[in-house]
Amino acid sequence: MKRALLAAALIASTATTAFASAEKYVLDASHSQIVFSYNHLGFSTTWGMFSGFEGDIAFDQENPAASSVSVSMPLSSMFTGWEGRLNHFMSKDFFDATDDETISFTSTGIEVTGDSTAKITGDLTLNGVTKAVVLDATLNQIGEHPMAKKPWAGFNATTTLVRSEYNLGQFAPFVSDEVEVMISIEAMKAE
Repeated sequence: MKRALLAAALIASTATTAFASAEKYVLDASHSQIVFSYNHLGFSTTWGMFSGFEGDIAFDQENPAASSVSVSMPLSSMFTGWEGRLNHFMSKDFFDATDDETISFTSTGIEVTGDSTAKITGDLTLNGVTKAVVLDATLNQIGEHPMAKKPWAGFNATTTLVRSEYNLGQFAPFVSDEVEVMISIEAMKAE
């Protein structure tokens, strides 16, 4: 009798674990962007963007805190809207960038803060420096994509980076040392 109960408990716990495990989602590069902005000398707000990056999400709907995210992008995918600004960012004043330089983020923990919100802590590697950052994230929607006819998820997140912490502090504090970051991504369930 004890063996039967133990076996039943093991089967039940295995079934629960399998049911509640994270599912892999892959970023939809055509609908995922990172927009950043900073104050320029008090006269204007300057904007830039990254798009077309790669990454995946292990999303556990039953236990969102057990989810994870990993994203990387080439620095060369940065778009600033003005070639002169982009060239300056890639110069020795800032990134002194190589063609294969990447930016990456890997989550290290998720704290659920509401029905559709969470704080995602992770390691951001930028300009050869890795630091922990916290993203204030919102689950926009999860469900079947009306055209692709497969499971889809959408998230927004924000954070503030201090560029001098990544050895990018040229002209601070006149050009803001703080950079506001807004992220919006879509991801499709991996096949």
